Amino acid sequence: MSQDIRIKKGLDIKLKGEAEKVTEDAISSNVYTLKPEDFHSIIPKLSLKVGEKLKAGQSVFYSKANQDIKFPSPVSGELVDVIRGEKRKILAFKIQADNEQQFVDFGIKDPKAMKAEEVKSHLLEAGCWPFIKQRPYDVIANPTKTPKAIFVSAYASAPLAADYDYVLEGKEKELQAAVTALSKLTEGEVHVSVGKSSSSQFAGLNNITLHKVSGPHPSGNVSTQIAKIDPINKGEVVWTVTPQDLVIIGELLLTGKFNAERVIALAGSSVKAPKYYKTKIGASIDSIVKGKLNEVSKRIISGNVLTGKAKDLKGNLGYYDNIVTVIPEGDDYEMFGWNKPVFKKISTTRALTFSWLFPNKKYDLNTNTNGEHRAFVVTGSYEEVFPLDIYPMQILKSCMYQDLDEMEKLGMYEVAPEDFALTEFICVSKQPHQEIIRKGLDLMLKEIG
Repeated sequence: MSQDIRIKKGLDIKLKGEAEKVTEDAISSNVYTLKPEDFHSIIPKLSLKVGEKLKAGQSVFYSKANQDIKFPSPVSGELVDVIRGEKRKILAFKIQADNEQQFVDFGIKDPKAMKAEEVKSHLLEAGCWPFIKQRPYDVIANPTKTPKAIFVSAYASAPLAADYDYVLEGKEKELQAAVTALSKLTEGEVHVSVGKSSSSQFAGLNNITLHKVSGPHPSGNVSTQIAKIDPINKGEVVWTVTPQDLVIIGELLLTGKFNAERVIALAGSSVKAPKYYKTKIGASIDSIVKGKLNEVSKRIISGNVLTGKAKDLKGNLGYYDNIVTVIPEGDDYEMFGWNKPVFKKISTTRALTFSWLFPNKKYDLNTNTNGEHRAFVVTGSYEEVFPLDIYPMQILKSCMYQDLDEMEKLGMYEVAPEDFALTEFICVSKQPHQEIIRKGLDLMLKEIG
């Protein structure tokens, strides 16, 4: 039996360039890249030397704080380079892929027969533990703690997001194996949220509590769902996993192989024919977008337009990303843009803007911020798009002046940077909300733990 979650506050940003539900194989990437920056708060330690051969699933590096947390290679091949920055900080690992892939055999497992410690040890050994993240702090889960619940959001509400119902077609066995295994790791429930009108693969699975979500973005954000289902209090921990990472965990259990394959959406108004592509974690951006983009100035983003990271053709697909978005670069200047009616942009206000008259219209937006960074202006607009029972302006300011007590009282344990993507989008002050929250969470993790 499902439980409904209805979100009223938020904002749907409808953009042109939604991916057609057709899947093709992307060009095989020659080099795959793993970046420690994708795993927040992790200090990497090398598991092997440059020039050594490795199989898919073999550890490339591990966490300095906990050597049991390993980060595997998505392909078999050779570790050809370790890129370092200032003070020899490791920035990236480059792996040259073999033509014929070989996998480490971790053994086939029956999740029903496994005990909690067996599941945990198996996921740690095979390198699947980084797929499990924890709240508070939005970092890789601490394997020594037991969460009060595990949350999976199978409803994507972000602009141009990949359709989970489509990309998970035929993956019921893998999903069932994964949720059965994860259910052993918590004394509470495995909560899965799907769209209210979706025909999700999760609907017929066991060992889960199903929730149907409706409402504007950020209704698909896992923080929004946690707040409605089982809010986090001080001293409590919950874990989160994305649906496509569940597939990798399930395939590991059923086949004994770490298969880093992803079905990603290549979307955006600067893409000639937006559609879905099969690729692997860490693949080069060039292998995904080559020959598929319009000949205009454009911004390539690994992730969605609100939370993703800008990439060039030499960049790589982010470890947790299942979409590459390409939109026009906002490098033009609009004369008197602040003093004339606006028809081609989205706005939450009705002052010389008309997007509220056309709620279903799709827009071709660029990256122009339409203004410069300035001091916070109190407008009350953040609360209109922020569904959590938290004061967004106050919590942002408490992060800026680093008042830990105030951050705790205002609900910092419940949030992640992505929850402030919409407030950042509509911010008239052009403040970097997600960066402010990330720094605040880092401070709390350091000082409070």
